[in-house]
Amino acid sequence: MNDLTRFITEEDGITTVEVILILLVLIALVLIFKKELTGLVNSILSKAVKQANQV
Repeated sequence: MNDLTRFITEEDGITTVEVILILLVLIALVLIFKKELTGLVNSILSKAVKQANQV
């Protein structure tokens, strides 16, 4: 009976499910905002290149 109780209360698999759900949400956000993220990264990199050329 003790083994059955331990098996029922075990929560090791929950963390795996949570990590998978978080990754799915992040991937969905990246796909939704891909255009905006690309523009933001390009803007940051171009400013960094301009400032590096001034040094």
